[in-house]
Amino acid sequence: MPLTQTWTSDGPNLVFHGDNLEFLRTLPKETIQLIYVDPPFNTGKVQTRQSLRTVRSTEGQRIGFQGMSYETLKGHITQYNDAFEDYWGFLQPRLEEAWRILAPSGTLYLHLDYREVHYAKVLLDALFGRECFLNEIIWAYDYGARSTKRWPAKHDNILVYVKNPDAYFFDSAEVDREPYMAPGLVTPEKAARGKLPTDVWWHTIVSPTGKEKTGYATQKPEGILRRIIHASSRPDDWVLDFFAGSGTTGAVAAKLGRRFVLADENPQAIEIIRERLAAIDPKPRVTFLD
Repeated sequence: MPLTQTWTSDGPNLVFHGDNLEFLRTLPKETIQLIYVDPPFNTGKVQTRQSLRTVRSTEGQRIGFQGMSYETLKGHITQYNDAFEDYWGFLQPRLEEAWRILAPSGTLYLHLDYREVHYAKVLLDALFGRECFLNEIIWAYDYGARSTKRWPAKHDNILVYVKNPDAYFFDSAEVDREPYMAPGLVTPEKAARGKLPTDVWWHTIVSPTGKEKTGYATQKPEGILRRIIHASSRPDDWVLDFFAGSGTTGAVAAKLGRRFVLADENPQAIEIIRERLAAIDPKPRVTFLD
């Protein structure tokens, strides 16, 4: 049975479990200020991760600070299928809905990698208009395996499009600043304040042993979403992520005083999102909808 309208702009935060295309078609047009989309990258693989945590134990085989012993406990396994025979047949109608839903001052961030980003650029130029292209952000990191047969791929691409190139919202004053690479060439005041980021962002991935880690495959770091949400939304604005995964977008939006709508069809993702949002203080008011 088709969904009826499931969300209104004066309602609570919402997490939807199910087909995101069916869900997107229920949302009112031009109501969402910021859409961040991190779809599967079409790698042709099943992405799998297992969460790990280390605890102190007299039976542990790892020796740490002051000779104390520890053991590593394995947690739940998360996975999703990242292989599509018709990737753009899958993604295009969802991006068309994103354009419809986006507010006149709103911005879309589409997070992909080198395999599909060039196709996405052509599609979004046609959908939004070339004049609505704002940036291609390169998120560069340095972690993981290295190829010896080619230049190792250590970056993702984030395409940024606005609904209206003459009326979009962008707040550079709220964005976190970066250290100058040559602080001696600027005044002490500028060096202390730091510089605005460019379209190349150096940021580590989520550490396998860090506090952010949920164990979800391809989890994105909060620092990347914090910069996006600060720049392209205001307090109380609505933020949408319809490939929500581990819920990073919702967690950061809640911490920054934004309202959020999340959607994912993976039940493991929904359970991780539920746990993650419950751990935020103060806890956001959220409706979970199947």
